[in-house]
Amino acid sequence: MHGDGRQETGGGRIRVRTIPVIGHPPWLLPLLLILLGAGITLLTPDRLIVGAPFAAAILLTASLWTLRGTVYTVAAVLATEIVLLLASGRSADEVVVRMATNTTVALLALVINRVLARSDVDLASARRVSEAVQLAVLPVPPGRVGELRIAVRYEAAQAHTRIGGDLYGAERTPYGLRMMVGDVRGKGLGAVGTVTVLLGAFREAAEAEEDLAAVADRVEHALLRRAAQLGAGPGRSEEFATAVFAEVPADAPGSLRLVNRGHPPPVLLTGEGEVRLLEPDPEAYALPLGLSGLTGASESGRTGPVAFPPGSLLLLHTDGLTEARNAADVFYDLGKGLRERRFSEPAALLDHLLAEVGAHTGGHRGDDMALMAVMRGQASPPPPAAGDST
Repeated sequence: MHGDGRQETGGGRIRVRTIPVIGHPPWLLPLLLILLGAGITLLTPDRLIVGAPFAAAILLTASLWTLRGTVYTVAAVLATEIVLLLASGRSADEVVVRMATNTTVALLALVINRVLARSDVDLASARRVSEAVQLAVLPVPPGRVGELRIAVRYEAAQAHTRIGGDLYGAERTPYGLRMMVGDVRGKGLGAVGTVTVLLGAFREAAEAEEDLAAVADRVEHALLRRAAQLGAGPGRSEEFATAVFAEVPADAPGSLRLVNRGHPPPVLLTGEGEVRLLEPDPEAYALPLGLSGLTGASESGRTGPVAFPPGSLLLLHTDGLTEARNAADVFYDLGKGLRERRFSEPAALLDHLLAEVGAHTGGHRGDDMALMAVMRGQASPPPPAAGDST
């Protein structure tokens, strides 16, 4: 079921559209309109036949139901009006005029129904294509790597697309689990090419580079190479991206290493409900990928090793989360949304955030949103000592 009330069946065909207030079944409201028209006719002394409820029933059905349902409704309306006209003693000429009017409305309703059905099929096809693109460009990472559990979510702001300028990636490497969440300049499908370049570079570098900052440098080099291929001159900033890189080292799973290149800081949720923003070290702030050459600075964007005890959750996100605004232009408060909250799994954290942002914005967001959460499993209890009773 889609948020706009449409329900899809196989092959992209739409079987029924619903009105949120009325819900199922789709014939309920048209039936009530037919009964309303018949009731008005029967209750008026001179048997005044009001045609508006009957026409509304036909047109409403055309937008809510299938072609067959529309035909059934048209037949029900015409039969009801014929009975009412004959029972009220109307002349043959009036009966013909009434039937001609309703027939015209019925033909218009059938055309509307077919146009809407064609539009729904095209929209369903576009969704399937965008889903295939998303799976190809942003494959879902494994749900578990050793004692770490991983969950991701992607919400595109552009209507009817499933991927835009935000990205995520997670790779199991000899150096540990390495992750990247980023946001490239631009939105919608036009940013997919840059996303593909960045993720390809990240996957290769994560496997080859021992140092996490070197991984970020390799990704930036790929971005600069793409900018040169697109004709951007030296020092120009047509192609850039913010990104944060995270690592749970294979030799120190109780710690985190981070490199932040101009991206919103990750959030650490401890098992006790504490919420911590993991800002880069003050002397290590770095510009986004693709812009470091503007200053000649060599800051790495490193964050000193951060404790990652069992039961902790690491949240990586793009600015679509923290810059989501409500009707009063107030930003979503991530700290407040997570304060004193505890989650049993990373997927529960992401679902909670999506629900909160949706409620805060009323479903109207202006930017894409990529989320990744990684949870370290609870410490296993020590084995019972020899001789202990079970």
